[in-house]
Amino acid sequence: MADKQKTLKEAIKLSGVGLHTGETVNLTINPAPAKHGYKFQRVDIEGEPIIKADPDNVVSTARGTTLEQNDAKVYTTEHVLAALYALQVDNALIQLDGPEVPIMDGSSKLFVDAINKVGTVEQDEDRNYFELSENIKWEDTERGIEFLAIPDVNYRITVMVDYNSPVLGTQHASMFKIEDFEEQIASCRTFCFLKELEYLATNGLIKGGDLDNAIVLVERSDIKQEELNRLAKLLGKEALSVSYDGIGTLNHTELVFENEPARHKLLDIVGDLALVGRPIKAHILAARPGHGGNVQFAKLLKEQIKKQEGSGKFFDLEKEPLYDINAIEKMLPHRYPFLLVDKVMDITEDTIIGVKNITMNEP
Repeated sequence: MADKQKTLKEAIKLSGVGLHTGETVNLTINPAPAKHGYKFQRVDIEGEPIIKADPDNVVSTARGTTLEQNDAKVYTTEHVLAALYALQVDNALIQLDGPEVPIMDGSSKLFVDAINKVGTVEQDEDRNYFELSENIKWEDTERGIEFLAIPDVNYRITVMVDYNSPVLGTQHASMFKIEDFEEQIASCRTFCFLKELEYLATNGLIKGGDLDNAIVLVERSDIKQEELNRLAKLLGKEALSVSYDGIGTLNHTELVFENEPARHKLLDIVGDLALVGRPIKAHILAARPGHGGNVQFAKLLKEQIKKQEGSGKFFDLEKEPLYDINAIEKMLPHRYPFLLVDKVMDITEDTIIGVKNITMNEP
């Protein structure tokens, strides 16, 4: 029996600040009809424009995934999309009264908790799985990013991160099936290195950043209190300190998992590949991933979907066409032997299937 699409039983309302903009945003995740997919809506803009969650609408991957459509943008979309996708909510309208999805605690946990609180409901349409038929590879040799997707009966992800860091080293994380996300991945927070913090803060890139919504990793053991005091003032904190418990962190932040940074990168992959718009059955292997690589691979998977579906299409050439040769002649200023389309069989939102009969006197 086929799985059915799902949406929320009722709307979810959340509020918080945007990590990069620092603006307080009210977010409502609404139920949506079958085959709707994920869409954002900026209710604070005239006309309340809709922004479809699609890799082709990504306009920036600088420290988060930004979508733009209909002259409207929405920043940092990955954590809420990861939660919806992992809990197998297929259709949702995400309304915001500001430009950025709230960072919450820096993970997907609060979104997951809110979805579980209201629950989901099955819809009439079947889930349209993307079942990979062949291995797909993508790499960026300059940045050392590698992706490989191989056919699998589940949605499985394996991640390796390596930042050439003396404290973080090489880390691995795995999700064997999408149902593991809630317990193993959802609570893993975003992170940065202490050496990045001053640059990010002084350039206004983390206006909503706080030690409650991000992990700050400390690579040096010789950091002086004067430097910490300067950072504290920059971040609006009374004081900062460093703890060294396996991995150095600012203000004694305890890691949920020893490999929490790698697990958060896996979380980001789930959120960014949700842009593909289909539940996936494949094993995704990623080395040194980031939002830029995630989105490029999402585009590649979207192209693979078109390829697989196109190769399996058959048309009944004997059925009544939408337009026969006489109807086409009335629309196009062509006549035999230059009439290049004899009939049109099918038209969808973005494709047209036409037929041209080739005879022996048409070389």
